[in-house]
Amino acid sequence: MTREEVDGRAAALQRALTLGGPALPADDVAVARKLLARVAERSRIGGNHTVVALAGATGSGKSSLFNALVGEPVSRVGARRPTTSRAAAAIWGESVPSELLDWLDVPSRHQVHAAMPRHAELDGLVLLDLPDFDSRVREHRAEADRVLELCDLFVWVTDPQKYADAVLHEQYVRQLAVAKATSIVVLNQADRLTPEGTDSCLADLSRLLVEDGLTDALVLPTSTVVDGGVTTLVDALAYVVQAKNAADRRLAGDLRHQAQRLSSHVGAVREHRTSGTNAEVVSALAQSAGVGVVLDAVERDYRTEAARRTGWPFTRWSQKLKARPLARLGLDKQVSDGMSRGDRRVVLGKSSLPPATPAARAAVDLATRRLGEKAADGLPDPWADEVRSAATGRDGAMADALDQAVLRTPLRGRFPGWWAAASALQWAFAGVALAGAAWLIVLALLGTMQIHVGVPTMAGDWLPIPLVMLAGGLLAGLLLTVLTRTLARTGARRARQDAQERLDEAIAQVASERIIAPVEAVVRRHDDTARALGQASA
Repeated sequence: MTREEVDGRAAALQRALTLGGPALPADDVAVARKLLARVAERSRIGGNHTVVALAGATGSGKSSLFNALVGEPVSRVGARRPTTSRAAAAIWGESVPSELLDWLDVPSRHQVHAAMPRHAELDGLVLLDLPDFDSRVREHRAEADRVLELCDLFVWVTDPQKYADAVLHEQYVRQLAVAKATSIVVLNQADRLTPEGTDSCLADLSRLLVEDGLTDALVLPTSTVVDGGVTTLVDALAYVVQAKNAADRRLAGDLRHQAQRLSSHVGAVREHRTSGTNAEVVSALAQSAGVGVVLDAVERDYRTEAARRTGWPFTRWSQKLKARPLARLGLDKQVSDGMSRGDRRVVLGKSSLPPATPAARAAVDLATRRLGEKAADGLPDPWADEVRSAATGRDGAMADALDQAVLRTPLRGRFPGWWAAASALQWAFAGVALAGAAWLIVLALLGTMQIHVGVPTMAGDWLPIPLVMLAGGLLAGLLLTVLTRTLARTGARRARQDAQERLDEAIAQVASERIIAPVEAVVRRHDDTARALGQASA
């Protein structure tokens, strides 16, 4: 374990807390933030020192073991009553890590003499003698708990009478085993047992530690009254000190444990949580926005405009007396693409579309609920509630946004070229009919004045050309009107389809901005939180 790996876990956990926000339990978040502060402070202090805590119950010989390791009677020894009230430190090495000890808040400090045996192997060791964790004095227990939270390695000191003590196993070993904290367990006062009794106690103690979850702890017998009784413990401490990674291992274990606790409050990362329901939402919003009414108006508007431009000239004027269908709905305004949204709103105003029916509003509610339920599937309750709220928590601005989307959508396309050709033909046929009528009128006036003028005929001299012009012009105009109306109905259906595509795109944009995007933002934040916790707990 390296410091870079610890920093990576800490950064991942910090990112998870930032992203998770209120969706993570406040108590766990507070513990995690406190841990991150401890990691940052321990990393800032740095150094090559390893902080080892001797922790044990009253009468376990903890202080005697501390003195045996130090080589001097530094810590007071009491047979029955706890005598240690504050943590005391023994430091191996040329310099005293004052900043580290100040952070640990350990005022009692003893620097081990360089002449002591194996001093060089233990260079960098900071050994702490803690108050008894089962002390009847509450302040003593609090002091032990405080230092245990900050140290790098635990040496649990027990004895043949108390190695199965519930306080040791349930309140300390079992809790710290979850974080995979590095521990050494010492069966002190082994000199009171026979070799067979020592082996039996060590085996039973190892079994209890496995039940506690501490499967990789080193279990050693020690004695402070027998020569070489602490040699194996010194060997173990020297190995840990020379590895120079105990602090990083402890911090990484705590970070991993806290990230695992928080991981129970996120779900699995799953792609495309909102796919398959977007179309239903867009369809429901389109119904609520009155798109069907708009499309009917587009179709009628096309036919009306076609009649105005290609109809029979003698009746075309009547079309101008009718209001255009899109104009009646307030949808005949066009704006340039360069306008801002605010300017467009000023120009466009509001449409005259009828409000959404109760059935349309119910369809929107149903579609958004389905979207929220699908996106929230498998997520813990806080995340699921936030997803559902993002999907269904709309305000009154939705109707206005849909209205503006319809208003901004171009509903009229370019006029087809055949309209101009048909209009020209209509005027030509009307001109022929008017010329024929004028010719017949002139002939009738001349007849009243007894002036006889020859009239050109065709088809065997019985069909006057002026009459042919009048009848032919009128008939051709009427036939062309029938043809243009047929073409206009086809074009109106095409205009309806084009308008529907543009409206669907505009409605889909509203759905994306106001419903789907907020849901996806929550889902994305959840997934990023889960990934960050995965990195921190890997």
